[in-house]
Amino acid sequence: MKTYDYIIIGAGSAGCVLADKLSKNGQHNVLILEAGGTDRRFWVQVPIGYGKNFFNPKVNWMYDTEANEALGGRSVYWPRGKVLGGSSAINAMVYIRGMPHDFDDWKAAGNTGWGWDDVLPYFKELEDHPWGASDHHGTGGRLRLSDVTDDVHPLCHLYLKACKEAGFDITDDFNGPQYEGGGIYQITTHKGVRQSSANAFLRPALKRPNVDLITGAHVTRILFDGTRATGIEYHRKGSTHTVNASTEVILSGGAVNSPQLLQLSGVGPAELLKSHGIDVVADLPGVGANMQDHLGVNYYYKVNQPTLNDALGPWWGKMLQGMRYVFTRRGPLSLSINQGGGFVRGKTGSPHPDVQLYFQPVSYTQAPAGERPMMNPDPYSAIMIGNQPCRPTSRGHLSIRSSNPFDHPAIHPNYLSTDSDIAAIIDAARAVQKIVATPSMQGLITEEMAPVLSEMSDQDIIDDFRKRSGTVFHASCTCMMGPDPKTAVVDETLKVHGIQGLRVVDASIFPQVTSGNTNAPAMMVGAKGADLIMRDVN
Repeated sequence: MKTYDYIIIGAGSAGCVLADKLSKNGQHNVLILEAGGTDRRFWVQVPIGYGKNFFNPKVNWMYDTEANEALGGRSVYWPRGKVLGGSSAINAMVYIRGMPHDFDDWKAAGNTGWGWDDVLPYFKELEDHPWGASDHHGTGGRLRLSDVTDDVHPLCHLYLKACKEAGFDITDDFNGPQYEGGGIYQITTHKGVRQSSANAFLRPALKRPNVDLITGAHVTRILFDGTRATGIEYHRKGSTHTVNASTEVILSGGAVNSPQLLQLSGVGPAELLKSHGIDVVADLPGVGANMQDHLGVNYYYKVNQPTLNDALGPWWGKMLQGMRYVFTRRGPLSLSINQGGGFVRGKTGSPHPDVQLYFQPVSYTQAPAGERPMMNPDPYSAIMIGNQPCRPTSRGHLSIRSSNPFDHPAIHPNYLSTDSDIAAIIDAARAVQKIVATPSMQGLITEEMAPVLSEMSDQDIIDDFRKRSGTVFHASCTCMMGPDPKTAVVDETLKVHGIQGLRVVDASIFPQVTSGNTNAPAMMVGAKGADLIMRDVN
């Protein structure tokens, strides 16, 4: 049985960063296990191709939540990356760190070393920013970012004009000193190719002789000697294998897979584990609890100027843009559809921006059920404007259904379970309404497709949101970091409470979901987590 210093479970956003940093000095042997396969797929590497992977079981866990009472009994589909790069290989590539107060709140919750001033150096360390080094950005890091201001659809700039007319600020950098206002999103691409965590961090690590990768390896159990993690068991191609870890086992499976594997391995709520015949290694009620996610909705508008619908709708448009991408790595295929957006205050007197906006110069209202055809938009010129409340307070939970590691867990997001979350729906919708009502937008829009915000009461907005809203794919907090093992799973060093030789390093450790997209903070957790791990051996 082979032994490694470190075993990393999951080659996703955080796991790839870990693999790179833990192996860099050459002193430690590192094994990365990934349940999925290669990311060397055309529609993974082409930025707009994430629509093709939305329902692709070859790269996607394809989870479904349990019925949500607050959403009219609907189940919500949760795509999660099952491929090298994890969800960073199938996401919309929007690079948002979060707001400084997000992390200061983490610190205030008892997590020393996780305030904004503590985490900013890690964000800068990761980056190779096109604007060069500054107080807010870094260069020379593995993650190459793109400023696509000059490449986005022309209507994005009209959208920014409308934001200003609506009384919102304009910013050129959501990750800089002014993160509030409308703007163009920076994205994780380089020269028209997706910069997943695998492309940025794992591939350099794999060039080292002290790093091994096993794909198609579904980890089924963490092995323990008493309360010390000693290795893992995994299933691959019909066979079961075990590997030992001399120093640490590190869980980087994400907000669904990390708590699921802990529970399967005997770490979690004791009564749940006993009900499935699993021996209890540590009774930690927080494993799978405290779940948070962003929930959002789009509004649709027909317009009098060409959009991506016109560019990508006809067969000849697809061919033209495909050739443009192949020969130049430019054009719509090199971008996300979430091109413009912003962080604004929907609620008067809010101390921070509380609504995130997405401006998309495309629409696909006529997509068949089970499809997200970004290359097959509606057959007319149209746009979408989406919104999500930034800091929900609802908390859900996740639990295994059985002791079978191949059964998907039961996911209970518990969306809209607080009065403040319901009020935030109205504020977010009214922020969109302000933009739509501006002269710039009114000169563009030919039809406000139902539902029409200006005709909706507050209750209408809530009812519509319950009917149409969906996840914004920011699941987090299910192995929450905190000082109290009665509620939290890991401490401020990301060690699992009451267990030796085991850490969780991914978005599941967030004490609260950050205000925006979660890929950047997940990678930051990987970078800081690596330093915390190495501090114990140096």
